[in-house]
Amino acid sequence: MRRLRSLTRRQVVSASGAGVLCVAVAAAALTGNVGLALTLLAVFFTILFAGLLLLARRLSGLQRIQRRQQTDARTVLDQTQRRLLAALEELVLHAGDRHGEVADRMGAQTRQVEAIVQLFQQVTPRAPMPPSGGAADLLDVLHLIRTRRPRVVLELGGGASTVWMAYAIEEFGGRLVSLDPDARRVERTRATLAAHHLSETAEVREGPVSPEGLADVHDVGLLVVGSPVAKADMPLLTGRLGAVAKVFLRDAPDSAARWLETTEGLTPEGEALLSYRRVVRELSNRTPA
Repeated sequence: MRRLRSLTRRQVVSASGAGVLCVAVAAAALTGNVGLALTLLAVFFTILFAGLLLLARRLSGLQRIQRRQQTDARTVLDQTQRRLLAALEELVLHAGDRHGEVADRMGAQTRQVEAIVQLFQQVTPRAPMPPSGGAADLLDVLHLIRTRRPRVVLELGGGASTVWMAYAIEEFGGRLVSLDPDARRVERTRATLAAHHLSETAEVREGPVSPEGLADVHDVGLLVVGSPVAKADMPLLTGRLGAVAKVFLRDAPDSAARWLETTEGLTPEGEALLSYRRVVRELSNRTPA
């Protein structure tokens, strides 16, 4: 009964028609009307065969639809898989780049910490030291000062580096002149030098690079560039250098190429260090014939 209730109206009509046809065939056979019975049987099988063909056609259509759906689903799955793989590759690449950036930063910070430790091993401050950046470059500058012992050191751009260099120069009685256009930084640096009792060793002057600001500065053995310098000012600065001197570009504010193409007598010693030797040209006296 449950199965009968689940049949559709078309299925009920078809089943009823088949039943009626079967009853008609049976009645014709029982009444001795064999021709009618055979005719009814032929009609029955024709309808059955047509129904089977229709069913086969519908099943074939359903199979085609199913194959098309499977193909569409496979295409969507392949596209989704490709997108997921591309997103995963991009994520891995970004993670690698990020890891490299973090490693570089950690390496740079480690180098700075190591340089600061070495600075305090070489210098015993008489007062708290100001915060200093570029400790690795500053360590190289102090090494130059201690090994070359220049009588005059000229610094462009003051700050904490001025105090560290003043401690190194104080050891052999040299002189440090720091030129800085920032008035506030000049006052802070002067106050820090006074607190460390280094005012007699280091002098901080306010202003840009100019002949007036460097009028009494000569025979500079070490020029420390901590701020960008205009090309027009480079000959003025190198004109204050001694016959043999060094130029150190702290934190690479200027490229060595700009200095090399501007000033005669400079040769590179490293990425941030230039060596200077004054070029002397001999003048030949011509005797008139």
